[in-house]
Parts: sequence; structure tokens; C-alpha cells
Amino acid sequence: MTRTRDDVLRLIHEAGVRYIRLSFTDILGQIKGMSITRSEIEQVLEEGQGFDGSSVEGFARIEESDLMAHPDPLTFRIIPWEIAGEKVAMMFCDITKPDDTPYEGDPRWILKRNLQKIDKKGWTFNVGPELEYFYFENDSDTKTIDRDGYFDFGLVDKGSTVRKATVNALETIDIPVECSHHEVAPSQHEIDLKYQKALVMADFAQVYRFIVKQVALQNGLHATFMPKPIFGENGSGMHCHMSIFKDDTNLFANGDDEYNLSEMAQHFTAGILKHVKEFTLVTNQWVNSYKRLVPGYEAPVYIGWGRRNRSSMLRVPMYRIGKEKATRIELRSPDPAANPYLAFSCMLAAGLKGIEQKYKLPDPIENNIFTMTDKEKKKLKIDTLPNSLENAVNEFENSKLMRETLGDHVFYKLLENKKIEWDQYRVHVSQFEINKYLPMI
Repeated sequence: MTRTRDDVLRLIHEAGVRYIRLSFTDILGQIKGMSITRSEIEQVLEEGQGFDGSSVEGFARIEESDLMAHPDPLTFRIIPWEIAGEKVAMMFCDITKPDDTPYEGDPRWILKRNLQKIDKKGWTFNVGPELEYFYFENDSDTKTIDRDGYFDFGLVDKGSTVRKATVNALETIDIPVECSHHEVAPSQHEIDLKYQKALVMADFAQVYRFIVKQVALQNGLHATFMPKPIFGENGSGMHCHMSIFKDDTNLFANGDDEYNLSEMAQHFTAGILKHVKEFTLVTNQWVNSYKRLVPGYEAPVYIGWGRRNRSSMLRVPMYRIGKEKATRIELRSPDPAANPYLAFSCMLAAGLKGIEQKYKLPDPIENNIFTMTDKEKKKLKIDTLPNSLENAVNEFENSKLMRETLGDHVFYKLLENKKIEWDQYRVHVSQFEINKYLPMI
């Protein structure tokens, strides 16, 4: 789909849009931005909108804070409800310096820069994420609104009603949805978006999170993408399905291979396996992310791959004859609180490194890793993901590939931010410690 500046102006006029939100993303994946009126949009589409980037997480320092936001016409969407009685649209922006060169702290630019490596080959990197989330009664506790489980499809309760309203809102703004369903934990849901080119999907993921939370709020609920909000229940993941196409051909497909994977797909998969510990800080960026990445709750903590094996971190969905375009790999470790622009960049970079260096794909593991003994796992050389934010920081900090992928600015800003977060967590005295130690020591 293409959309020009003139298309945007026409759509604004036809729909009677009063305000336009100019949105961008900070390094932690939070949407930032500003609103302009309809009278300003023509000039902003032409010249961009200036703003102070010094207070945006991971953006400019005080002495270099002047930045420009240039709206991308392709991302124009009219929000499917009125705000304060007015129609409002939103657009994602590319961030530049005043001289119009790309700003190195803009996550959207980082993904664009990494995609340029395959654009030159005529390849397209497609991603289909499955973002899970919870509904709670409010944002101050984790009181659930149902006791349902995986794929439960009985009474139409409030959660399923709000989820359907969310799907309707997404489709109203031309974000295709494949399916939606209740997930494993109480109050946990999932809406699957149809796979798209990586940049389009990163934008979609940001809109998706905004729509999910806003529709929940309108219905008296709080939606959260927190990876592990409830002790003793499954956390929320963002399983990412990936493939590379050239024109209309899926370069990952090979019907003659035992696992129906081309050599390219095997090298790409091997790249993910080899470098996943290095980019886990990006795909699982919060202290709470590592409360999810523990054995026993379906979270993939063991580094390996398989076809039917859902205890593996990376899975190759079953091949169906005549469905070569659907051949893909599925990385199951990321969580939905990640920055999608940075996450997709790192996954692509790891896979491309595997292709460039022709990494050999290890044998698949089809047995349930969760039930293996330590001796069995050691014999199979099964490694694990970092088990804390601190360990993820250490793996990331020593990665030349991650520094190249993200650029010095975001690489060091992310490290700085996450070291502060770990220190804040490390010195915090929790209720667990009070309950356990205060009576006995």
C-alpha cells in the first residue's frame, strides 16, 4: 500500500479530523509525541515538526536537543473513536537532526537501517508477532476478571467482549487480525496480527498496544503487557514468526528438506540460536521479564529448536503441502513489553550473521526439555537464556554484533538505563524479605 502527502490531506478533510497525533518511540518502546491541529498539518508534512528531545528516554542530551519529527504518510490512521468530541488521527514519525540527517537515537531509523542490508538483495523480512496481555479490574492490583484457560470458548464474559471490540477497532484502521483467543492464565488474552514487512509490523505493534489499552480503559478495565504480573501463573510472551521473501517466493522454504527449511533458513535459525543470549536484553528488557523466563510455566528458557517441541525456544511450525509461503521459524522467548523496532532489528541481525557466516544448525530437540535431568541437558549441550536482567546486561554489553546493530548511541543509552533499573531493583527491600526474615532474624 502506498499513501502520499496529498492522500493524507484528502483523508483529513473528508473525515473532518481536527487533531493529528505525531508519534514516535523512545528506546524503551514507549510511544511519545505531540498533537497538532488540522491547520498545521500541510506545513508539517512538508517541513517536519521541531521538538525538544532532551527529556525523551534515550534521546538527545541538553546540548543537542533540537530534533525534527517527519510524519510518514503510510502510517496515517484515524483513531476509531472521538477524543473530547473531536476526530483525531495519528501518524508515526521519522526523527532527524535539524540538518535532516537521520537521528541515531530513533528506534524506527535503526530498524530501517538494518533492513537496508536486505533491501539491496531484493529480500523482504516478514514478522508476525503474537502479543499476549492481561485484563485486570484496575492498574493497582492483579485481580482477574475470569477463571478461564487456554482457548476457552464458553460464556461471553467481559474479557472476550472487550477483546472482540479491540479486534473490531484494529480492523477499522486496516490492521489485519488473523485470530484472537483466551490464553492459558486467568484474564490472559491474545490477538494475532497477520504477518507484515518488519517496519510495517513494528508500527502495527505499537498501534496494537495503544488500542488494546485504550479499549480496555473505555470498558472499565486495565490491560497490561507486563511479562509476569501474577505469581504462579503463566506470563505473557510475544512469539515472533519470521521469514524472508524475494518478490513472491519464500526463501525459507524447501520441500525436499526433512524440516522443509532451505539452507538460508537453517543458517538464519543457527544465527538466532548463537546470538540470542546477546540480544535477550532487547527482547526481554525489564526486571520483570525474568520472572517469566523460568522453567515450569511454558516460557522457553532453553536454547534449542524443534518442530513439535513447545519447550524449545525456537520452533519450526509444521509444514503443509501447498503452503510453502507459510514456512517460517518462531522465536518464543521475547515478551510483549519489548521495543518492537529494536527487537526486530536484533533478530534480523542475528539471522543475517548466521547466513553470512554459514552457521551450522545443530540437531533439533524433540523431547520435552522441561522433564530432562541436568545430566541429560548437559549431554545434549543445552544452554539457557540469561536468568536475570543483570546477566542479560552482561551478555549484551560484551556483544560486538549488538553494538553494530543498534549503533553506539542506543547501545550505550540502553545499557545505562538497564544498569540503573537493576540497581534500583537490587537495593529494594521486598515484601517477600519482610515476611521471611523479619520474624526469624
